Amino acid sequence: MSAALVNEDCTLPNVAIVGRPNVGKSALFNRLVGRKIAIVHDQPGITRDRLSATCTRCERPFTLWDTGGIFGAGESELTRQVRHAAENALRESDLLLFVVDGKEGLSPVDAELALMLRKSRKPVVLVINKIDVEKHDPLAAEFDSLGFEKIISVSAEHNRGISELLDAIELQLPSPANIEHPTRHSLGEGGSNVEHPIAIAIVGRPNVGKSSLINSIVHGERAIVSELPGTTRDAIDIVYERDGLKFVFIDTAGIRRRGKVSSSAEVFSVMRAERSIRRADLCILVIDLTMGVTAQDKRIAGLIQKARKPAIIILNKWDLVKPKRREKQSGKELIEETRSSIFFLKYAPVLITSASTGENVDGLFAKIRKVQHAARKRIGTGVLNRLLRQAFEANPPPLVKGRRLKLFYATQPRNGGLQSGEGSLGQRSSFNQSRRNLAPPEFVLFVNDPQLTTEAYRRYLEARIREAEPYPGLPIILTLRPRAQKGSAQSRSSNARRSSK
Repeated sequence: MSAALVNEDCTLPNVAIVGRPNVGKSALFNRLVGRKIAIVHDQPGITRDRLSATCTRCERPFTLWDTGGIFGAGESELTRQVRHAAENALRESDLLLFVVDGKEGLSPVDAELALMLRKSRKPVVLVINKIDVEKHDPLAAEFDSLGFEKIISVSAEHNRGISELLDAIELQLPSPANIEHPTRHSLGEGGSNVEHPIAIAIVGRPNVGKSSLINSIVHGERAIVSELPGTTRDAIDIVYERDGLKFVFIDTAGIRRRGKVSSSAEVFSVMRAERSIRRADLCILVIDLTMGVTAQDKRIAGLIQKARKPAIIILNKWDLVKPKRREKQSGKELIEETRSSIFFLKYAPVLITSASTGENVDGLFAKIRKVQHAARKRIGTGVLNRLLRQAFEANPPPLVKGRRLKLFYATQPRNGGLQSGEGSLGQRSSFNQSRRNLAPPEFVLFVNDPQLTTEAYRRYLEARIREAEPYPGLPIILTLRPRAQKGSAQSRSSNARRSSK
């Protein structure tokens, strides 16, 4: 069994944005890639992980990296990890964008960082940010003392100087790769033959071990791990390949209850985590075994259910559960307890792991394969109709305003339950391979009036379908449609006969 971390530098040149905290690195990152991916905030140290995206704004595409602020104040252990992540970016990049703050002027930290960058012997473009208007241009002069040959003044906020910066980047890049890496930014853009990775969102409350889980999966330290809640403030995409399958693991910010959000940066993080659920092919809900299922865990499970996403539940920190509890409760009992607490996500397989020790982490891929296998299962039309008619006879629908729901016919479309524009990575495109592999099963029921159904009866029908085919990890989507009126059906039949003559 082979596993390898897939870096974008296998196919595209890598460009890293580096600089001290709060000089505008994230704003520049968003400006260059043309989308708001990194969180922009005036609080130093907001970007603590490495973000990456493909920049296609010039003829030669490249992978852009936004590193955490180097030499940030406070939180010394976390700052050390941020510096370590940035140093990794220096080693792995083909070009460095050294960002400084033109309004604040040259600082000793800038000078120290400049020395570090020169020692890396990598091409460097000095980017003097926050030169918002022409009268600010003279502020750039003092940075000449840093000794870099290529200097560009920009305003990331106001889009000033960005075209010149893109030209400078293109001139400094090595020869481009011959093939394009199938990142999430190229999905659905005419590349139907490209193998798209399966997007998996890792979600959960703060500090339940989401980043530790990803590090254990990829056997590396791409996501920063800290005991400080809220470490991951952006959604970090980590590309990974295992046994010939490509995955994009989305390490999301911990989702807190709205009333408990401590700052505007945390608000943005919660919103981003919710968006990550919507754009994922599969969601993994991580729960802290030492705390059990909390009200917030249930809320996050509800977000997954509302988005109609395939799901797996991981009970993490098994190593911290006291031995006496292990004796008192077996793993099977813990799983049943979890299913009972999150009954509305009962279709999700449950896995007990320890991300810190790696215990049973590999079992996650067996669960993913199980969900993929289930997504390919179909119930024959004849079997489905007999099953549902028996369900209606055994438990007739309730009366709604004096009328009762009647079933005429049912079928299971082959494309599953994802609609155009929903699901994998938010692309409005035809179904790619990963979406077909994980599309929830959809059952279309032709009835007298869809408004006569109740939510309880939907759940009853879903349960009867799962008796025939369990569909582990997959929500079941029931679509009720009114049967065509007799008049319109006769008209279509008449038109068909005329056209055949």
